[in-house]
Amino acid sequence: MLFDRNLLERVLTDHQLPARLAKYMPEDRISGIEDTLDELFGLHPPTWKLVEKTSDTILRLAELGNVILLGRGANVVTSKLGYMFHVRLVGAREERIEFVQKDRNVDHKTATEIVDHEDEGRRRYVKRYFHRDVNDPALYHLVINTTELGHVMAARLVADTILTDTSTPHTAHAAHG
Repeated sequence: MLFDRNLLERVLTDHQLPARLAKYMPEDRISGIEDTLDELFGLHPPTWKLVEKTSDTILRLAELGNVILLGRGANVVTSKLGYMFHVRLVGAREERIEFVQKDRNVDHKTATEIVDHEDEGRRRYVKRYFHRDVNDPALYHLVINTTELGHVMAARLVADTILTDTSTPHTAHAAHG
């Protein structure tokens, strides 16, 4: 099962949190000042508590196995689990923009904003809450350049790698940047 944008729904369900909290939980959260004010006015629990609950859900899903976890620092959260396989997908920015344009049916400018916003949000989230650099190749077992290999070959490479080692059931974490 794939958990990407739907991971937040799972966190809210697992921890019996109101759906309205989802807007306070994106990887690229609002400014620190606005976040603090929202917290002081009781609009949401402390952000670190929401990150902690997200990490708990990530670990629970990883323990279940046979899942792909995208984002939210899942590679850092699960770094001590020997059965995890961490993959970083990288590709040319323009190619990624074109993909988002087609996938989300948006214009080039909007797709560019989405790619840049998501990249920066992921970088900030991992840096702020886990004190790591999302671009550090040492955080991953495998880094694949999708511009050079393509998405189909990248998927085949990951699947073949996981399926070749039958001694340990693997759960995958993938990140794209």
